Amino acid sequence: MYLERIREPGDLRTLDHEQLRDLSGEIRDFIVSAVSEVGGHLGSNLGAVELTLALHRVFESPLDAILWDTGHQAYVHKIVTGRQSQFETLRQAGGLSGYPSREESEHDLIENSHASTVLSYADGIAAARDLGTNDRRHIVAVIGDGAMTGGMAYEALNNMGHHRRGVIVVLNDNGRSYAPTISNLSANSQGVDEQANHPSAGRPTITDRVTGKLSNALTDIRQNPVYVRRQRRLEGVLQGIPVVGNQAGSAMEAFKAAVREFLQPPSFFEALGARYVGPFDGHDVAEMEEAFHNAIELSEEGPIVVHVLTQKGRGYSPAEDDDEKNLHDAPVFDPAIGPPKAVASGYTQAFADAIVKEAEADSRIVAITAAMPGPTGLIPFQERFPDRFFDVGIAEQHAVTSAAGMAMGGLRPVVAIYSTFLNRAWDQVVYDVAMHRLPVIFCLDRAGVTGPDGASHHGVYDMALMSKVPGMRVLVPSSAQELTQMLHDATSLTDEGPVVIRYARGKARQVGEHEVGVGILGRKVVEASDPSGAICVIAIGKMLETAEKAAERLADEGGPAVTVWDARCCAPLDPAMIADAAAHRAVVTIEDGIRDGGIGMAIATEVCEIDGSVPVTPLGLPTRFHPHDPKSNNIHARYGLDVDGLVATIRNA
Repeated sequence: MYLERIREPGDLRTLDHEQLRDLSGEIRDFIVSAVSEVGGHLGSNLGAVELTLALHRVFESPLDAILWDTGHQAYVHKIVTGRQSQFETLRQAGGLSGYPSREESEHDLIENSHASTVLSYADGIAAARDLGTNDRRHIVAVIGDGAMTGGMAYEALNNMGHHRRGVIVVLNDNGRSYAPTISNLSANSQGVDEQANHPSAGRPTITDRVTGKLSNALTDIRQNPVYVRRQRRLEGVLQGIPVVGNQAGSAMEAFKAAVREFLQPPSFFEALGARYVGPFDGHDVAEMEEAFHNAIELSEEGPIVVHVLTQKGRGYSPAEDDDEKNLHDAPVFDPAIGPPKAVASGYTQAFADAIVKEAEADSRIVAITAAMPGPTGLIPFQERFPDRFFDVGIAEQHAVTSAAGMAMGGLRPVVAIYSTFLNRAWDQVVYDVAMHRLPVIFCLDRAGVTGPDGASHHGVYDMALMSKVPGMRVLVPSSAQELTQMLHDATSLTDEGPVVIRYARGKARQVGEHEVGVGILGRKVVEASDPSGAICVIAIGKMLETAEKAAERLADEGGPAVTVWDARCCAPLDPAMIADAAAHRAVVTIEDGIRDGGIGMAIATEVCEIDGSVPVTPLGLPTRFHPHDPKSNNIHARYGLDVDGLVATIRNA
């Protein structure tokens, strides 16, 4: 067992390549076993084993900075940097994070769990190194799992090239993000035939084989530092020839550009000032080691992109055979048979059913997502209406403004995205959609406390932010049936401007048709006989169940009488609900979002305008980063957002 010997990256350098092959198999077995026990990201890590080993054999972390974009592919990095024994606590409360964590190890320089940002980090760290304020030797940025579909990556690369930053960019190209990557770059490099229905699809032609050999030969030459130095000297000699020097130099550049365009479509990197080499076999440690050693020398002239091809889910047949996502993530499962097929559930399933129903009735409805068709419940829509489905890759800003353009053209776009990821498109929501009063519906999955993925994935800001957008209607369902009704209502509400529907991860309550509201009105769920002596509780979304249970307990225990409202619409607030709340002795609000600037604070303001003597106590999450915990209720309980906490608050009111 070689894995038992690996306690730090330096231990890898004592193994030969045959031993590394055995180690790679052991690591894959270890990852499958660990994830089967606690759940986590599987496919991306199985595909990054040899790549990670090659990186840590060539570079000396932490002297060399190895930075991970889409940090869910860093499990192998954690294993070889001394955290193997902690994997039984992966994503558990107080345990190992599912992403790089500065608190865990000096080898984790950035805590990166959102995509397309690593090149900007690398550019800044390299600038600090070049100015002498840190002693990092080499800066290595690993980007993959579709992150090169995000525009921020190209903004960074453009600046890196302009300033000639000595950064080594490793493009881990597995052709996928969560779903297959929406990118011409990936399609070309992975050999995807865009005319897949053509009889010759999947069979390389003679031309393909010839150009492939030429491309590999040119790559071998172009990554050779000796060739590069000689090329620079030749270019200098040509430029110095009297009369024809400039023309000769230009002719050479034109010839090189023509070769790049014919043989290497990804060479557009070089137009941004970054040298490109590859693609290389991302499962051949020796080949990657040679490429990385050459890249170190070539990076003295500026950024270099080392393109490696990997297979997501490699070495575990259930992952290799998963056409949807290669087991990108997995719940607890039996490793002998693999996880069950992922299916939408709870609020996500309710949305999946509802949007198909609405689209069948209204041909203007289209669906847009950012690399997450499965997790957002859009696969049934995609299958039913393929021409009306748009996956834009990891490009939330583009998704929102593209939706604005579709709305301007007469469509009714539904943008389905995780709550935490919509934060990346705030400017576009405000100025591209809302300012134009466009009919766009935002459906925000994974809103509120989300559990094991931690601070970067809790969707706790959306209500506070979206409720401040002029003209935005913010709807929050408390059941699966409410979500269905809200999506139906939103198709007409958008005649006056955009609508947001935000809903939680996991199971959704099931209620009868008489327990569903309508439009932007609140719904009174429990009514106290004498409001003047009672407490009014206004619950938002999934917190309604907590409020109902608290009211039942107080009634059983002879506590204060309680009226309970399901707010349903948080912006604008229902005037009748506010007037009723102001007629009570006190008001308590409860929401699964940040308290500061949240909906409870807005309710307090409006109640005060009617009767300033009525005290209002808003309950919500404090403005801080909340750690991962697979049991979201633990986080709710910590801040008094469970039944016990709400009962105590009502009694104190």
